[in-house]
Amino acid sequence: MELKCAIQTYDWGKFGMDSIVSALMKSANADFIVDEQKTYAELWMGTHENGPSYLKGTDISLQKYIEENTEVLGSDVVQIFGSNLPFLFKVLSINKALSIQVHPNKEKAIELHKLYSNIYKDPNHKPELAIALSPFEALCGFRPIDEIRDYLNNIPELLAVVGENNINRLFQATDSTINAALQQCFHSLMTCDSNEVTRQLRNLIDRLYNIDDSYRQWIKADLLKRLHADYPGDVGCFTIYFFNYIIMQPGEAIYIGPNVPHAYLSGDCIECMACSDNVVRAGLTPKPKDIPTLIQILSFECESPSARKLQPSREDVFTEVFRPPVSEFAVAKITLPPGRPFYNLKPRNSASILLLVSGKAEISSQIFSRGSVLFIPANNEVEIKVLCGCHPMLMFQAFPNI
Repeated sequence: MELKCAIQTYDWGKFGMDSIVSALMKSANADFIVDEQKTYAELWMGTHENGPSYLKGTDISLQKYIEENTEVLGSDVVQIFGSNLPFLFKVLSINKALSIQVHPNKEKAIELHKLYSNIYKDPNHKPELAIALSPFEALCGFRPIDEIRDYLNNIPELLAVVGENNINRLFQATDSTINAALQQCFHSLMTCDSNEVTRQLRNLIDRLYNIDDSYRQWIKADLLKRLHADYPGDVGCFTIYFFNYIIMQPGEAIYIGPNVPHAYLSGDCIECMACSDNVVRAGLTPKPKDIPTLIQILSFECESPSARKLQPSREDVFTEVFRPPVSEFAVAKITLPPGRPFYNLKPRNSASILLLVSGKAEISSQIFSRGSVLFIPANNEVEIKVLCGCHPMLMFQAFPNI
């Protein structure tokens, strides 16, 4: 059954038809009017109360339909998650950086919800999977420690806000003390006087105009200037020297587990996550930051960018599946080449949501085009008849990972 889905117009989204979110909505909904002066940031597919999906052509929400027909979820899903779809499926279209943030693990989410329910509004964790639809930039996890040391040792402005004593401790740290030393450096950065942060960022930005190309590339000059232009004086601009800077090509994915610092910077992606709004912000935002909680829960594990990427498994010649180490969700990427007349979607033991990103198809005698979103009950066999088969068809299917 087809869904009518919600969009979010956050200010970091792309404008008008430059956004894949508005393009998908317009293609699937002829009455949708695109405002070229508005930012279209996210397409939400699921049951989250802040952007619920409805059965298209009705006023019945997907949540209500599931509650009245729990068998559509599949018995395994009901046993584990009750009468709830355990994931939120999204498309993101990013023009400027989202905030640097961390999501607590399940245990900490329960604790924070009990103590500060006005801030942390649910007791759930929020692991995330992002699959690039276009070249996609992100910060994710702490860099290898040698890279962090190199930046701290060679950027005077960074030394000024982190502190020479803290940096010396990091250089002298052993394997058993390095996490604590890194934590102290990062804590010092995040709690540095805001006027000093602003001054040192300005000094660094001014200095970027008089450096050679190799140093410009090493110091991430273009990225720093872009972030500083969007968030002037924000301490988050300095975090590019602590976190991995990752550029993904279409089809590549990263998995972001609990307590891993991250920020999406630009591009379009498919995203899937557990249903939660819990977020601890660290920078690149005018919103409140909870630095004590941030430092307490942050994972200071240092890994290479490649370690953050999630590799898919091949399900068949047309389908690869991204399975993160959580039960709430997995995502299948289905690519049908030109000339393929039909495809039988694999029956799954759980409900799923299918998004048609490109192409045109006939399913159960109905025509679906780019941007169409379908809810598929558990164990359903779906035959997809490809229309306009001169172009590839791209679909993504989200389902519980059980």
